[in-house]
Amino acid sequence: MGKVIFYGAISLDGYLAGLEDQLDWLFQTDTGVATTYEAFFATIDTTVMGRKTYQEAKKLMDEGPLYPETTNYVFSHTRKEPLPDAILVASDPVAFVSALKQEKNVWVVGGGSLLKPLLEADLIDEWFIQIAPVLLGEGKPLFEAGDYARRLTFVETKQMGELTELHYVRKAEQVSK
Repeated sequence: MGKVIFYGAISLDGYLAGLEDQLDWLFQTDTGVATTYEAFFATIDTTVMGRKTYQEAKKLMDEGPLYPETTNYVFSHTRKEPLPDAILVASDPVAFVSALKQEKNVWVVGGGSLLKPLLEADLIDEWFIQIAPVLLGEGKPLFEAGDYARRLTFVETKQMGELTELHYVRKAEQVSK
């Protein structure tokens, strides 16, 4: 059985991106000489992401192929034309990711609107959240409001230049509100 993993960076005030999906704040953050990305990515079979995350990732890669080593799925209800390096999905993300998890390690690349139903279904097994020392004040939050109160188990922290990575795993216990 595989795992569903969130791996990504946020601002200190909890944003994945600026209001217009800007990520310049992240690329202005010194990560030092070592990151956990290569070791993490070596464990991944499949990626899932929303359409906006896909579009922004493609811009950052100068329109090059997106994660050619993995099978990539992009959730969209509006885009219909095929993608060169990903498979479009318009179905329920919970059912789709649940099926993938049976055999694959799935990286939830983003964004918050895709993450919310997966959180509410308690599908995220592991978290790697890198926090950048920047306050954006507004933007696209990692955690949208929802019905997913959960307690996580702390694994470790790692320092990577200016980034601090928090590593957690799922704990079965729910938090009472």
